[in-house]
Amino acid sequence: MAEINCAVDCKEGCVLGEQCPHKDAQQQASQFIQNTSLETMLEMAAEAVRRKQQERASEGPKWVFPEDGIKPD
Repeated sequence: MAEINCAVDCKEGCVLGEQCPHKDAQQQASQFIQNTSLETMLEMAAEAVRRKQQERASEGPKWVFPEDGIKPD
């Protein structure tokens, strides 16, 4: 079977049908979407953003030195 890049080849739907190795993940995602309210999904996203912001804040500042930056051609 040829290599399939799902992100590119399956934009309009799965091209492998029942032979798709990600069929279980597709079903889990569909069930999650059907069984989870939009409100809950938004709360989950907000929590993930909050955690990421705390993680970045706890790392401290990242210093960028001019010699490490983009060099002119």
